Amino acid sequence: MDALINYFETIPTAVRALILMGGIFVFWVMEGVIPLKDFQYRKVRHAGMNLMFTLFTTVIGFGLAGVLYFASSWTAKHSFGLLYLVDLPLWVHVIAALLLLDLIGAWLIHWVEHKVRWMWKFHLVHHSDTTVDVTTGLRHHPGETVFRILFTIAGVFVLGVPIGMVMLYQSLSVLFAHLTHANIAMPDRLDIALSWVFVTPNMHKVHHHYQQPLTDTNYGNIFAVWDRVFGTYARVDPGELVYGIDTHMNPEEHDRAGNLLKIPFQAYRPPTGSKFGGKEKEKE
Repeated sequence: MDALINYFETIPTAVRALILMGGIFVFWVMEGVIPLKDFQYRKVRHAGMNLMFTLFTTVIGFGLAGVLYFASSWTAKHSFGLLYLVDLPLWVHVIAALLLLDLIGAWLIHWVEHKVRWMWKFHLVHHSDTTVDVTTGLRHHPGETVFRILFTIAGVFVLGVPIGMVMLYQSLSVLFAHLTHANIAMPDRLDIALSWVFVTPNMHKVHHHYQQPLTDTNYGNIFAVWDRVFGTYARVDPGELVYGIDTHMNPEEHDRAGNLLKIPFQAYRPPTGSKFGGKEKEKE
């Protein structure tokens, strides 16, 4: 365990890039072999638009990397944070750090984005994808990227997480983003069994259904336990799901990069049955 954490303390940028691009490539190939849904779309164009958002994420990530590193280094130097309140074996510290960073840096900020209107308008860009595949995990508005990194920094500071564990968490987070968004068919029994511990492809796809209440379920990124603990877990046959968000089903809105960047600054339209004041549509 010491060797693993020491490695991630100084993990080369090239290796982190390999994890990002390698994961995309592997699941891209799998989507062609065992697809969950038969999308009739221009896959390369779709990927190109979603990968554009990765450039913004990378720039913002580098910009805030110093703050993240400072927070982690300071807590380690001063043994500051909740995880330092008791003397934990290294392996317990690692598991607890991964679980709690996933809670604060992924589940909590994700839940908040669904509950705070102005934050939802940034997160909506991710939900607007009507053809969810491995590249959808990269489709985040630059504003949302800032939210998520700030929550991760706050989690590191409150918990007391050394930089090696932070890098391990972020690497796992990237891999799970690829896995859970990938358009791959998982054997139902395997998916159900794994979803007791980890977020699985079929589990996360429920979150991408185009209407509430399913939109407001399965917020997890790595660990499924948080959705089960907080009562936000839902299971639906993936064949019944329709991807996208009901306020932006027009391709001119969800399939144009320029409009996607402007969505947070456009007039708000509450989704069907919205907690923000929308009225439920009458059943046809």
